[in-house]
Amino acid sequence: MTDRHTRGGPHPPGRHLLAAFRANFLTGLVVVLPVGLTIWLIWNIVGWIDGWVLPLIPGYWHPDAVIERWLGYASPVPVRGVGVVLFLVFTILIGWIAKGLIGRSLIAWGEGLVDRMPFVRSIYTGLKQIAETVFSQGEAKFDRACLVEYPRKGMWGVGFVSTAAKGELAEKIPVEDEILTVFLATTPNPTSGFLLYVPRRDVIMLERIGIEDAAKLIISAGLVYPPDRPAALAANGRQE
Repeated sequence: MTDRHTRGGPHPPGRHLLAAFRANFLTGLVVVLPVGLTIWLIWNIVGWIDGWVLPLIPGYWHPDAVIERWLGYASPVPVRGVGVVLFLVFTILIGWIAKGLIGRSLIAWGEGLVDRMPFVRSIYTGLKQIAETVFSQGEAKFDRACLVEYPRKGMWGVGFVSTAAKGELAEKIPVEDEILTVFLATTPNPTSGFLLYVPRRDVIMLERIGIEDAAKLIISAGLVYPPDRPAALAANGRQE
């Protein structure tokens, strides 16, 4: 008589039940984990901003103190978000002032003062360039995703084309072809990478993968593969 527990025979009922529990747990984890991490991240970022802003406000007007005066007892959950609202209002007000003549004059005077401080000047200039790059409202942005052979022939990396090389860089590179500026991001941190100057003939433009899809591919280390969509939709995504 054949033993039902031997290899190739039917699995015991307990194993099927365990497999079902495992599959349901993994499915639930896929649903719950992104939502939970998103809420946790937003909650902590809001708390971090509140921690910087609220100490500048008198304790009498802190949201927890106001709620306690209204309700007669302390809130069991700390109130968050007031500092974020005040920070947004303050930032918008500073931006409005900076666009005016007086604001531009004050900024120029302050930057001139900082420019005379060697160590402070280096820090301020670097942070200003980063902020202008990240929050710029101009047209400077990545054009499209591409493939380049890196770090050697036969190995390909996903990159982002920004602009064509200009000035001395375009003149000194000994190639009789247009030179493209390509940013090759690292995985899983796309904020670091390599700046490459590649002849256009060596760059393969991606037609059906947009900038966002390529970024997701890099961040996920190839696990989140972009959907195969028509080239026209990818082009619309680049224009937006």
